[in-house]
Amino acid sequence: MNQKPTTPSRRHFLTGTTAALTIAALAAPPAIAQGTTTWRMQTHWPTGVWYYEEVFVKFCNRVTEATGGELTITPVQNDGLVRTGEALDAVRRGLLESAFIYPAYWIGRIPAAAHLNGFIGMWDTHEEMAAFMYEMGALDIIREAYAAQGIYQAGPVSYAGLALYSNRPLRTVADFAGWKVRSTGPAADVFIKMGATPVSIPGAELYQGLQTGVVDGAHWGSTSTGWGMNLHEVNKYIVRPDLVGHLNGEVIVGLDTWSKISPEIQAIFNEVVRATSADASAHFLYRDMTYAQRFVDEKGGELTQLDDEALENLRRYSLEVVDEYSAKDPDYCGKLGPMLHELQKLRGLV
Repeated sequence: MNQKPTTPSRRHFLTGTTAALTIAALAAPPAIAQGTTTWRMQTHWPTGVWYYEEVFVKFCNRVTEATGGELTITPVQNDGLVRTGEALDAVRRGLLESAFIYPAYWIGRIPAAAHLNGFIGMWDTHEEMAAFMYEMGALDIIREAYAAQGIYQAGPVSYAGLALYSNRPLRTVADFAGWKVRSTGPAADVFIKMGATPVSIPGAELYQGLQTGVVDGAHWGSTSTGWGMNLHEVNKYIVRPDLVGHLNGEVIVGLDTWSKISPEIQAIFNEVVRATSADASAHFLYRDMTYAQRFVDEKGGELTQLDDEALENLRRYSLEVVDEYSAKDPDYCGKLGPMLHELQKLRGLV
């Protein structure tokens, strides 16, 4: 079994500036004694989107500052060193030390990544998501699944909600019938059950696909991340509410790479990941609200509201997909699925 990462303490690192200064103060002495380690961290985001600098580069700098320079993170844009779809193997093999990326890319290989990414309707708030991951112990099981692939899973980073952009107004269950949507992973499985037709389109071709009617709608993370892909220019509607309250990215490190830094730096790294998720959730949420208002005021778009029956069907089908994942991956999803059902009971939804 690979070395088990040190569990970080529950110090209050959930505020940006104070957290960074506090951790940096704690980390500075060992940095002087132990020297400097440099990791290259690649993301799936291109440099042109607003969140590349404001979320990803900020995270890299925050780790460097928090460790007093003992661990220096060099940010790398999408496809900068390896193709995005090859990042998991590159991190495992040590060709790339780490990645700030999207777990849906390897759900076929690590089904538990779907639980990290987030299933439709399973949590509305960042606190509910964090309760599932950290308090209920879901992240420990997810880490075991990644460790089996030679990867250390540092934890989720919230990208805020899963927003649907559409050229068809979606309000009722009937509206989903035949709706062609660019979708992947568990969300696509739920849409099939709703009567929609998921279509796989590379991000680079999505704008044209919407413009030419190849698809009638798409999700690309939250309202604001979709805005970064200019989806507001080729869609008439944004569907409310977000189908996942907090869709998560992830931070991964090769197990061998992880084992070479001290337990103290491991703990600091994990704390910065968790703090970044809390900060990013607010960061994205504010921009989601801002861009949704601009969509209406400047673009003449409309915000449509799903009715109660549609929301209930989406949640019910999502739990069916959770159970399907449990059946095909009993070692990891088989443990995570019942925990997610329990969370819904605690939320009073089942």
